[in-house]
Amino acid sequence: MSASSQAPIAFEPGAHADGKDAKKSEDVPANAVSATPKKKEPPPESPESIRQRSYVVLSFWAIILIIGLPIWWKTTAIYRARLPLDQMMDWADGRACRPVFPLRISIEADSLQDHEAQHLLRTTQHALDDLNDFSAHHLRLELSPSNASTAATGLSTGGVENEELALVIRLLPGTTTKADLQSYAPILDIYYTPNQIPSSSSSSSSLGNYIANRLRGMFAEEQAMISYLLSTSSAPPERSPKALAPEVAESLAKWTTRSMKYSRTYHLTFSLFTPTATPSSWDIASALEEHLKPLLESFSSISNFTIDTQVQLYATPGVSGNVLKKEDLSGFINAAEWPLSPSIGGAPTINFIIYVGDMEVEGGGKGWLIPQWGGVVIQSDISDLRPAMLIFSNQLMSLLGAPESGSLPLRLMTLVRVRSAGLLLKASGTMGSLARLTLALPSISIPRSVADGVYTTIEHLRKACDGLGGQEALENARIAEEAAEKAFFEKSMVGQVYFPDEHKLAVYMPLLGPVGVPLVMTVLKEVRAWRKRRRGSR
Repeated sequence: MSASSQAPIAFEPGAHADGKDAKKSEDVPANAVSATPKKKEPPPESPESIRQRSYVVLSFWAIILIIGLPIWWKTTAIYRARLPLDQMMDWADGRACRPVFPLRISIEADSLQDHEAQHLLRTTQHALDDLNDFSAHHLRLELSPSNASTAATGLSTGGVENEELALVIRLLPGTTTKADLQSYAPILDIYYTPNQIPSSSSSSSSLGNYIANRLRGMFAEEQAMISYLLSTSSAPPERSPKALAPEVAESLAKWTTRSMKYSRTYHLTFSLFTPTATPSSWDIASALEEHLKPLLESFSSISNFTIDTQVQLYATPGVSGNVLKKEDLSGFINAAEWPLSPSIGGAPTINFIIYVGDMEVEGGGKGWLIPQWGGVVIQSDISDLRPAMLIFSNQLMSLLGAPESGSLPLRLMTLVRVRSAGLLLKASGTMGSLARLTLALPSISIPRSVADGVYTTIEHLRKACDGLGGQEALENARIAEEAAEKAFFEKSMVGQVYFPDEHKLAVYMPLLGPVGVPLVMTVLKEVRAWRKRRRGSR
């Protein structure tokens, strides 16, 4: 057989032929195709495609940053009007105002010579100053124009001629020394003997000491009431009055608990409660006209009043027997079951009830006072309502916060000054609370109306502080207190106090998460691609 006709020798995979398998790879031609396919790479992007994709990503972010973010910021921004926080805290801490109550007292001494009247005035003023240990409340004496001009005495009013007179003292010659305070006028008649007129060389006089002690006793209750109000406020320690006696402080604490909150208008409800069908009517109109209307007219400079009356059938007083013990009063007084008239126009209601019956209160008496609510009188015969009206009058004075001693004009004038001080301190405290709330919650909104209320409050607080001895102080303090309360309880502001930042995060995350994650991931991907291209170019 020839060599050209020899058949090729076949080798099975994995077989060895004379150890030549090690060189098999060397015998493979260079242009042979591999049996394992390689991964096909995508065609390279053109620079134009890369720029176009970058522009698309940048356009999304540009819309978000230039248009979306400002719109979101504008629509969700919290408006906070600027408040005079320093002034507000000064009022709250008692640094902006030092309450001073200068009471002007005029002395009419027509029976004395001018030099005698002036010398008596000076000695009396010195005696008053020595007795007074509370500088915020002091009495300033002046001669009436009929005796001499105040400038001549050296005790001028100091530019406060517009202040009302707290009292007029009429010096009258008599056989004994005595004082007579008129019931329905702020006039004190003091009778003196001729030997009590001090000589020009004396530094004191018995008549001056008598007048000073009398005046101190007359205004001691008012001074204690104002002192108590200042001691319970946030005034600095150096401006706080001296500590009151325990029994006086306890009495004044009951006074504040008993008194109604001040209001420009009160609603009075007079009710007749009868356990039987009779009586079905009562002559309340004429009783109010005769016995209560003069008192209400005296209060016209302080508060106004609206009145209604009713007759109700109420047969179960809640107790048995003819004597109401103190522990039985809670069962007798059941405002939830008594069908009383509601408040009219939002004004506080003061209830006065006459219960027809033969019972009496333990310890004597036919009536009692319910703090901050009204009064009750038990009366078997309603043909004469005068006794009940007198009790109701005293109860009304107590509920309105008037002092217990003194004539009616002096009690009303004291009530004006005390209410002025109370409203001023309350409005000042509200300013401090609003300032602390603003600093504690930076995310709370402050509408413009709140800022306007704050500036209104500060303006009227200043006016009230400058004239605490007069009637205008009460009106200014009332306006300041109402404006402060309205600003503090602004509806749009109060709702956000209970909306913390965690709630905002819970609202935004479901909305911004699905949009923000793809945009952020796209930016990261583009940054990695750019870095890869940069390394490849190097």
